[in-house]
Amino acid sequence: MALLHSVADLVSWLGWTILPIIVVLSVIVFVHEMGHYLVARWCGVKIDAFSIGFGTELFARVDSRGTRWRIGALPLGGYVKFHGDANAASVDVASVDVGFDSSRTLAAQPVGRRALIVAAGPVANFLLALVIFSGVFMTFGRVEHMPRVSRVEANSPAAAAGFTPGDLVKSVDGAAIGSFEELQRATLMSTGLPMTIVVDRGGKSVELTATPQISVVDQGMFGKRRMGRLGIASSADPNDVKIVRCGVATCVGWGAGEIWTTIKMTGSYIVGIFAGRESTDQVSGLIGAAQVATVVAKVSLWNLFEMAAWFSVSVGLMNLLPIPLLDGGHLLFYAFEAALGRPLSAKTQEIGLRIGILLVALLLVFTTSQDILHRLPVGN
Repeated sequence: MALLHSVADLVSWLGWTILPIIVVLSVIVFVHEMGHYLVARWCGVKIDAFSIGFGTELFARVDSRGTRWRIGALPLGGYVKFHGDANAASVDVASVDVGFDSSRTLAAQPVGRRALIVAAGPVANFLLALVIFSGVFMTFGRVEHMPRVSRVEANSPAAAAGFTPGDLVKSVDGAAIGSFEELQRATLMSTGLPMTIVVDRGGKSVELTATPQISVVDQGMFGKRRMGRLGIASSADPNDVKIVRCGVATCVGWGAGEIWTTIKMTGSYIVGIFAGRESTDQVSGLIGAAQVATVVAKVSLWNLFEMAAWFSVSVGLMNLLPIPLLDGGHLLFYAFEAALGRPLSAKTQEIGLRIGILLVALLLVFTTSQDILHRLPVGN
């Protein structure tokens, strides 16, 4: 009986810990690679293989167009192998037999078409996020809290700025604020920077200046995170909370807004790191993603969908980094080619690829080490 209980516990752990992140990553990777595949087909490029996962082949089928659809044993990515490519990174053309149709290779396409094919992967990730966010908004609407202050913490940036309970925030740095959620996003993107905030206080406009303070927040199993905060709480009055419904166009607009906010917050965080306002301890990798997926999957399927949308945006952004091996690296090479009127030399591209592999490997090591450090117990 003890053995049966152990097996049951293991199956349950695998189901809640491993399965959610595998499903989420597989969907995101499939959509990303499908973006490459569809645009490549539209441009007349032949696809030799479409793979979800790497390593030992678990399943494969060759369709009527000669594309090998495969599933690998290691579900941590995927690739589209274009006709004649020496490898899945599409950085060289393999030696081929006589009669090989070179016109259907990626390398034979004009630089503009190659750029479209490469950019289609990240764009597909953004479109997936847009569909998910829009669908969630259409199904549930959006909960909005009035940007009314109910409490001001002592010795906080808000207290120093002169906030008082009852203040209704109208704008931040000239941008109108319609909800407490918008105020929170503005705060996160302005950590360490002064914000000019206009509040309505008893019918009069009052201008305040506050600088969000970085605080270390213990998020339990998610580890400790540095987050910007003002030190105010939203109103608990039911009259200050509403669920806003939307039509298709409005929901799509809200979905696009979520994507743009994620992009801006990511950019603000990266700039903050180089400016010394942010710390790298918020960086997370696959282990952290698996932990988040585990918790979210236990809450609801809809929350897992939303998390998949945020992950999809992150994957799209990461792939646009100008690092050889990633899509952004290919686009960088194409930009040089367009500017110079000729491709970079094979030697230069090979060196770039090796540097890209090194950078990606270092990034994986760094994010994994951060995940482990976040979850180590800290002594007093």
